[in-house]
Amino acid sequence: MANNSNPVRGTKDFLPSEMEIRDAVMQIISDTYKSFGFSHISAPMMEDIHRLDKSEGGENLALIFKILKRGEKLNIQSAQTENDLADMGLRYDLTVPLSRYYANNRHLLNKPFKALHIDRVFRAERPQKGRLREFYQCDIDILGDKSIQAEKELIYVTSQAMLKIGFKDFKIRINNRALLNDMVLSCGFLPEQSASVCIVFDKMDKIGLDGVKAELLEKGFDASAVEKFVGLLNHADFGTLAFAKTYASDETVVDELADIINTSNKLADGRYLIEFDPSLVRGQGYYTGPVFEISCGQYASSVGGGGRYDKMVGREVGEDVPAVGFSIGFERICDVLSEHPEIFNPNADLKKIVLIYNLTDDFALVMQKAEELRNNGFWVNIQVRGKKLGKQLDALVEQGYGYSWMFGESTEPKILEKK
Repeated sequence: MANNSNPVRGTKDFLPSEMEIRDAVMQIISDTYKSFGFSHISAPMMEDIHRLDKSEGGENLALIFKILKRGEKLNIQSAQTENDLADMGLRYDLTVPLSRYYANNRHLLNKPFKALHIDRVFRAERPQKGRLREFYQCDIDILGDKSIQAEKELIYVTSQAMLKIGFKDFKIRINNRALLNDMVLSCGFLPEQSASVCIVFDKMDKIGLDGVKAELLEKGFDASAVEKFVGLLNHADFGTLAFAKTYASDETVVDELADIINTSNKLADGRYLIEFDPSLVRGQGYYTGPVFEISCGQYASSVGGGGRYDKMVGREVGEDVPAVGFSIGFERICDVLSEHPEIFNPNADLKKIVLIYNLTDDFALVMQKAEELRNNGFWVNIQVRGKKLGKQLDALVEQGYGYSWMFGESTEPKILEKK
């Protein structure tokens, strides 16, 4: 039986053409964020298991890859729970590690601190299209700023990255977790039921309003509260900030959302749209204020999201530290770009040239010519002339090479075109 060379289920090998897209997109995102003053950080992929378990990560807490204790600490016979066997886990997002990172290094960091964190995260979920167990997240966060200017800045900076990648007419939906909670409580649900109701409500785009109603009733929630909830969602003005004020316990929450939306749309100048969406939930339990999500219409349902999480960092530090973050869905964006090459060409600004030589040529002179071409702004790939030169050059065109140079023959770069 032949050895199975497939990668571990839920992970993926990336071909050179895929890596060209990934490298280019990551460079755009990173350069954009750095140009706005965000500082690149790095933190370990592993965290203490108790920190991960207590992080209010919603459904992600059931998806943690746990790491067995080692040596004498691993006692299988006396273990009663899973956590008796594990003392560490792989991070499932970058927000929990950032909170610990800030607590450990805050005396060395600027205030407010603008963090840029791009790295792998891991989730032990069922693999499917668009969902891997190992994937990249691209986060920017502002710690130490309690004003809504932080939300405005994050929305604007993330939008600039989206525009530079090549996306147009995308939409950023925004809500507030406090307002979402007010909506649920106004219908007669108990405070301790709010999170469970929101989990069901978050499925509305998949199961519809009738599905939400059926599931709430199936879970045993009060029928009159469910009817009021459905009636509220069916209201003609549902989705407007004016209607949101009718159930808001604090009208300033609505006013702040209006301020964020108005300022962000002014900055968008018609290139993209920011709008209020009272049905936006976001799954993580650590969100405490505004939450937002990017939709790209015909390309994908969501390619990024984030929100304010004022309590998480404070638990690590021992004092209140306001925090808000925005994450671009790197993997989903790369999938979209692979399926729609008209959006983005990673080689558009590159001068890629192939230098063709014969085995009888002086290799030192070949390398010197390659260096000369590099000094003139080319990315140079040297290759021995094949038996079928036409097919060899056609394959290079497919790989994004736009020029060729025949060693000992050419006097200037020749534009490559597939024949």
